[in-house]
Amino acid sequence: MLWVAGRVRTPASANPVAPHGYALFIEITEKTMEKQLITRLHKNFEDCAHEKDGIEFWTAREIQVLLGYSDWKNFEKIVSKAKTACENGGQVVADHFADVGKMVNIGSNGEREIADLMLTRYACYLIAQNGDPRKDEIAFAMTYFAIQTRKQELVEERLAQWERLQAREKLTISEKTLSGLLFERGVDSEGFARIRSKGDSALFGGYSTREMKEKLGVPDKRPLADFLPGVTIKAKDLANEITSHNVKKDTSLRGESPITDEHVRNNRNVRDVLTKSGIQPESLPPEADIKKLDRKLKSEDKKLPQSVKKLKG
Repeated sequence: MLWVAGRVRTPASANPVAPHGYALFIEITEKTMEKQLITRLHKNFEDCAHEKDGIEFWTAREIQVLLGYSDWKNFEKIVSKAKTACENGGQVVADHFADVGKMVNIGSNGEREIADLMLTRYACYLIAQNGDPRKDEIAFAMTYFAIQTRKQELVEERLAQWERLQAREKLTISEKTLSGLLFERGVDSEGFARIRSKGDSALFGGYSTREMKEKLGVPDKRPLADFLPGVTIKAKDLANEITSHNVKKDTSLRGESPITDEHVRNNRNVRDVLTKSGIQPESLPPEADIKKLDRKLKSEDKKLPQSVKKLKG
């Protein structure tokens, strides 16, 4: 990420993209969780792990803090949703959520009991699933509790895979949004395909979409983006977002030719940001087929409740 006086430095030739344009440029790298943050969160979650009679568990009060919830009543609503998800998944709720009391100091040498729960790894995973994944703590927790190991390097690997999947889904949405917007401006589906291809050529230093597919060994009938690394997927998404924003803002942008120029310029500017950070999009190796990755992670998620040791009644 390139910063100057607290802002992202965009190329001198960059087209102004409205007040939130700088924030859009940040998105290329912002969504990738930094190693330092992963290390801190990993330590926090590890410090709160407990074990009794060979059963691994966490407490709800500690998970509340780890996930960034300040109010217990609000957190209880998330726990309630997680219990429903547990039951809907064919599991016995009491096997993963156990009511326990916790004594807290109330001053003047007094104590009182407050509600708490013992939670299995699966229960914690469901709680994270029902939170806001835009929060770093929750995005991390979804990965941390999804795998049957607490090794940081494996958590990092799965987190990167999850972030790539999220980026691909976001790209699909931005492409559909842009396609619909351009249709309103007189561009049909074939015209949109040409605009997208020329945008790719600008992003990949002159390589067309077909040439990039050949270069990376992508099957003919599969989208190029399904085999791109996360940073390139985010770059394509960012260019789409900027083009959509500018087309909405400028009602004179109508028809294939002027919108092509706009989209090519935005892709070229995004490329400039990447290359100034030492990233050549066309030189990055392909990554695993996104569809196979999606199936792999979903399969692991389904196996989680069976592999977790249940709480004893």
